[in-house]
Amino acid sequence: MKTLFAVLLVSSLIPPVAAQDDSTATAVYTIIALEKAWNQAFKFRDTRAMDILLDDGALLVNDDGSLQSKGEFLSGIRESKPSDEEQVTPESISVRIFGGVGIATGIFRAKEISGGKIVVKRNRFVDTWMEKNHTWVCVSASATPVLH
Repeated sequence: MKTLFAVLLVSSLIPPVAAQDDSTATAVYTIIALEKAWNQAFKFRDTRAMDILLDDGALLVNDDGSLQSKGEFLSGIRESKPSDEEQVTPESISVRIFGGVGIATGIFRAKEISGGKIVVKRNRFVDTWMEKNHTWVCVSASATPVLH
């Protein structure tokens, strides 16, 4: 499964031919692909992929307001059971580029088992990506519940 993920990640990073000359469009396509890779890595508990996607100094704000470092986030993924929570592809996503920084916003749906029942939550996310050494990494991520 990890090999499949790696192949999908690499192939999804190649932008359409028309956008190859436009660095902003290339950055947008790349970050969208990385956001989708994040969802797949989370779903399959692929901590190696998550380690690559997150900057070492990344800070995550969870939907309950708690903060996590990259290490705490990865540890939580390792300790969770696949049936505890399954994050799926974003329902919507947009990316704005500001030089070497990209801000991805959108809504994702998370399905989890709570008290023996399946609960579906929708969260709005804001992820900040930074280009470091010709690679985009997530330096900050936050999620807020969508209540309506």
